[in-house]
Amino acid sequence: MRPPQYTITPQDVQAHAAHLCQKHLRLRDHGPKCTAGVLLTVLFDAAARITSLAAACKALHGAPSDSAAHDALLATLPQIQELQRRVNRALQGDLPKALRRRRQPTAIDLHLIPYHGEHLHDEDEVYRSQAKSGTSHFHAYATLYVIRKGCRFTVALCSVRKSQPLQEVIRELLRQAAQAGVRPRYLLLDRGFCSVAVLRYLQQARYRFLMPLPLRGRQPEHPKGVSGSRVFATWKQSGWSRYTLTSASGQRATVSVCVQCRNRRGERGQHGREALVYAYGGGLVPSSFQWVKETYRTRFAIETTYRQLQQARIRTCTREPLLRLLYVGLALILRNVWVWLHGEVLSHRRRGGRRIDLDQLPFRAMLLWLQHLAEAVLGVCDVVHAERPMVT
Repeated sequence: MRPPQYTITPQDVQAHAAHLCQKHLRLRDHGPKCTAGVLLTVLFDAAARITSLAAACKALHGAPSDSAAHDALLATLPQIQELQRRVNRALQGDLPKALRRRRQPTAIDLHLIPYHGEHLHDEDEVYRSQAKSGTSHFHAYATLYVIRKGCRFTVALCSVRKSQPLQEVIRELLRQAAQAGVRPRYLLLDRGFCSVAVLRYLQQARYRFLMPLPLRGRQPEHPKGVSGSRVFATWKQSGWSRYTLTSASGQRATVSVCVQCRNRRGERGQHGREALVYAYGGGLVPSSFQWVKETYRTRFAIETTYRQLQQARIRTCTREPLLRLLYVGLALILRNVWVWLHGEVLSHRRRGGRRIDLDQLPFRAMLLWLQHLAEAVLGVCDVVHAERPMVT
């Protein structure tokens, strides 16, 4: 017996996304033309076009002016801490109940958006890191993801200030996840989190964690020989060990080390043995070297999420951190809607679990649905005014 067939339309997707955003973000009407529904429609259009709010207002015939939309957002949005709480509630609005039944593998990472301007209120708004895209100044956002059966839901988001310790960032993300009922089985972290302060916090809080161990110390060709954690990179066979990190203030943290050795086999034009060095702890007991490697590989799916974030993030040059947080949060909310659609609506039921086919509705295709619907509702401004006629 064939299962029943249903039709999902752009109106259905737009209505669900708008209801989710309005329920949690709680935008208010700001005049007869800048209603909450119109603002969300314009924001969806700007996200789909990967353009600015001003460009979206200019492209839609029935949209308010860019200054009116900008002023309406600033007038109706709360303070940045409250907006962050609302964005997190919107991110958690479509989480499947299965994610709350048992502990899930989670991943935490920092996302840096290059910034070439000055701060608006105080210097801590702009994060400093290694130079990228011609600048060492960024607006930084930390995210927590849940990885389950091919679905990657963004559970928590927080903006990161320049002077904010990373252990406080992790604590805030885990607190937001706990409010949604999501508990981590273990944490997969980027090598940038491998510091004494973070490791001590994770060990004291008894969170299981796995991350790459940064290689520091003398190089093998040094007259005195290799030293520090770089010793593990010289191993030719996989093995287990322990290593103690020391901070500038003299604090220490000891972690377990897994070294997974593999043959490069001509990958990226390289040959010979390669040692992958991981740090783990907090009660995590790996079953094998291969388990450590394959488990951490699941964290690389975050890079796909960040790529999709860029496909839906409204571009802006504003110095207002409030709007920048809104645009990043909106992109992640739309991505969560897309993941929810595939997991709960478009998936195929079968014995042993649902089968997910992302080719049914790619993320960019869903965004184009939202763009076309905005153009149908507000109209397209497809004329240009000139002082002289065209002469053929």
